[in-house]
Amino acid sequence: MNVLRNYRELIKLPTFKERYEYLRLGGVVGKDTFGFDRYLNQALYSSGEWKRFRNKIIIRDNGCDLAVPGRDILGDRIIIHHIMPLTVKDLKERSSAIFDEDNVVCVSFNTHEAIHFGDESLLPAEFKERRPNDTCPWK
Repeated sequence: MNVLRNYRELIKLPTFKERYEYLRLGGVVGKDTFGFDRYLNQALYSSGEWKRFRNKIIIRDNGCDLAVPGRDILGDRIIIHHIMPLTVKDLKERSSAIFDEDNVVCVSFNTHEAIHFGDESLLPAEFKERRPNDTCPWK
C-alpha cells in the first residue's frame, strides 16, 4: 500500500529521528530509479524553474536537514528531496508533484542516501552538549 506523506505532516514530528523514520523508503542500493530515462530528471534539475523553486525551499527550511531547526547543512550540498518520489510518468506529464512545496524538504547528501537505502549509519550524529570535564578521563 502506498502511504501518502507530505511536508505539513513531517514538520509536526519534533525530532530528526522521527522525521527520518517518516520519510525512510528502504530501497535497494543500485536499483535504478529512472534507468535509461535519467535524462528526464537531469533536464529538470538543471532548469531555471527548478533552481528558483529549490532556492525557495532552502529559504523555507532555513537550509536545515529535514527542516529541523539547528540541523544546518554545512559544507554539503543541499538536496531537495521529493517526499513522494517522482516517477518517469510524473516527469513526462509534468505532474504537479514536481513543484509541490508540500512534497519536498531540504536534506543533506547522507540523509538523502539514508532515506532511500534505509542505512541509519549514514545519518549525521546527534548533537551532544558538552559538559565541564567531559574529556577528562580521571574525573
